[in-house]
Amino acid sequence: MIRSDIRNLCIIAHVDHGKTTLVDGLLGQSGLFEAHEQPMDRVMDSNDLERERGITILAKNTSINYQGTRLNIVDTPGHADFGGEVERILGTVDGAVLLVDAVEGPLPQTRFVLEKSLAKGHKIILCINKVDRGEVIEDHSRINDVVDSTFDLFVELGATEEQCEFPIIYACARDGWCTDSLNEVPKLISGEKKGTLQPLFDQIINHLAAPDVDQDGEFCMQLSNLSWSEYVGQLAIGRVVSGKVKKQQQVYRLGYSEETQEQTINRFTATKLYKYDGLKQVEVDELSAGEIGILAGCSDVFIGDTIAGSESVTPFPRIAVDAPTLKMTFTINTGPFSGKDGEAIQSRKLKDRLLRECRANVALGFEEGESAEQFYLLGRGELQFAILIETMRREGLEFMVGRPVVMLKKDEESGQTIEPVETAVCDLPEDFSGDVTNMFQGRKGILAGFDQLGNGRVRLSFDIPTRGLIGIRSRYLTLTRGEGLFSSKLKGFEAYKGDMLVRKNGTLVADRTGKTTDYALAALEERGTLFVKPGTEVYEGMIIGECARENDMNVNPVKPKKLTNIRTTFSDGLIILQGTRDMSLEQCIEWIDDDEWIECTPSFVRLRKKELAANKRSVIRSIKK
Repeated sequence: MIRSDIRNLCIIAHVDHGKTTLVDGLLGQSGLFEAHEQPMDRVMDSNDLERERGITILAKNTSINYQGTRLNIVDTPGHADFGGEVERILGTVDGAVLLVDAVEGPLPQTRFVLEKSLAKGHKIILCINKVDRGEVIEDHSRINDVVDSTFDLFVELGATEEQCEFPIIYACARDGWCTDSLNEVPKLISGEKKGTLQPLFDQIINHLAAPDVDQDGEFCMQLSNLSWSEYVGQLAIGRVVSGKVKKQQQVYRLGYSEETQEQTINRFTATKLYKYDGLKQVEVDELSAGEIGILAGCSDVFIGDTIAGSESVTPFPRIAVDAPTLKMTFTINTGPFSGKDGEAIQSRKLKDRLLRECRANVALGFEEGESAEQFYLLGRGELQFAILIETMRREGLEFMVGRPVVMLKKDEESGQTIEPVETAVCDLPEDFSGDVTNMFQGRKGILAGFDQLGNGRVRLSFDIPTRGLIGIRSRYLTLTRGEGLFSSKLKGFEAYKGDMLVRKNGTLVADRTGKTTDYALAALEERGTLFVKPGTEVYEGMIIGECARENDMNVNPVKPKKLTNIRTTFSDGLIILQGTRDMSLEQCIEWIDDDEWIECTPSFVRLRKKELAANKRSVIRSIKK
């Protein structure tokens, strides 16, 4: 049976191409809000970290009722580190709106998500966004170039003839209008003609497939997301594939045991059922095939589980996502200031917290560490780790993390060590291309493409080992003076490229406990770049700055100025420091070496050596792999 009254779709694009802004426009023009309501911008970015950073981190559902058709829309992240969020959600939808920037064109994350969507047989609507950008107004042929490059990408990814016959919408999501005619774009930009998002609504209904379901079959639902309610507890979110489920009905969870990986069957009662209505969850008495709904009643569910009406139903295959490429060590806080700022959790609670995160995110993995206090979290990128660390800090927890390490493999045929290699795409002013190329080549990168974009900008493509990308983003932004765009996508595994220097400079390490003084820091400024200000509490083994030389240096940052009986105009002059480098959490993750920890507390992010005692560690640094 075709459910013509439903369309399940997702919005996919590269980061900062306007997905969330487009969803804002669709919600605003659907009649969802009353005249007196003033929804905030990026209303789908409900997470505090999402609003602070201006990016989408979690895939989220909303629902719009448009002319009698319910549009279930999923807003997906655009950053490659959160690709797992996109992969697990694609199975719940029947089509997608592919958003592409009118100037930047398709970028690595566009390719990554589009490939997954085409493989599932989805029909695609191409939406060229930001057609009002100055570069497009000056050069109208830019839009056609972007359309051509997107079509080439479809062909390259093996799209069928039907999928290649995609409709094209030209939009300015920020101003809430779109059109299917390129000739109307200048009039809409100038204001000569008023536009809406109705052409996109019409294409969603007319072009995207309606769900083809078995209404009379056994109830079956695969979970693609999890949530939590203070009132009813764990919420399981997914698409009903067949049959119906009613409130208070006995259902079965068909899943797998975490310990043994064997199939498990649990029976429970569906205590509450919900549907999405705009941004709200509305309680209903029944969910039927083709709908995306929410089910409460079972506290022990995982993403990928099958919820069925009987235990004889064959469960769906587990949701498969690309394997992690990085792992990071998490351990308990063993520093001298442990427990002063937050809750210094023990290893059991730390393990439980990491496992809980892995249950809600299929792109993450967990492994036991080398000792009982250490655990490995497996993921895809530094930003993915940084978001989790920041979330745990805001929960009031204290812990430590190490430097991300690339996961190497053995080639089964040759027995050779292989490592993940990524394709990095840099969009930057041409004047900086030489410095950027030298930086990538110093990290074992190979220039694979060079394209002129016009207006003095170029696009460089590099094939570079994943470990070469650790710490490169901030240096890239510094080299390009903040004008460069950077993105990457996993290319595959290749032969190990050899040793690579992690960081050129050593560290300035405090050799005693106390509060830093401006007198001591002023004397240390010529030794390197400081990370701490006067009055900061430090301890032996804590890193207070970056040394100007290659080796580490133990220093005294708490030394007071000795008092004498002599007073002159110059001896008591005001001490003015040149300034310190404020290290954000992401910068710390990029900067640290293998023999160092990041100490994370609710109020502080400190850098320290793994071995605190100065007489037990060497200051001579060797080449790190």
